[in-house]
Amino acid sequence: MALPTPHPGLVVSYAYLWADENARGREGGVKDRPCAIVVARRIAEDRTVVTVVPITHAPPRDAKAAIELPLALKAHLGLDTARSWVVLSEYNEFLWPGPDLRPLANGGFVHGVLPPGFFRQLRDRLLTLAEEHALRRVPRTE
Repeated sequence: MALPTPHPGLVVSYAYLWADENARGREGGVKDRPCAIVVARRIAEDRTVVTVVPITHAPPRDAKAAIELPLALKAHLGLDTARSWVVLSEYNEFLWPGPDLRPLANGGFVHGVLPPGFFRQLRDRLLTLAEEHALRRVPRTE
């Protein structure tokens, strides 16, 4: 299946590397998970750097650094019915598509797209955390 064009709000399957795993020397994510693209910036004609935030079932340690996904949105994305949060305290940054994009059972890579209102809420919270210097960047290999 063809790779999607990365854009903000797109939720992809990705082997996310948590900042604490990276600090312990891991180079690859332990688990494939849905991740939301928050930035996709073209750095050359055929090269795009993508920033993703993870979606997890684990309740956040800091409620202001995560947003719970409503059940209807999880259904829209084809995710399970367990509670989940978008974690906003850290992010992975990589050259698209990178080796850590993972295919889903249907052969594609995309769960769906976040609705504009939810994405704005996510973006605004990220900007606040950035202003507070409360974001951890995890650069990934190409």
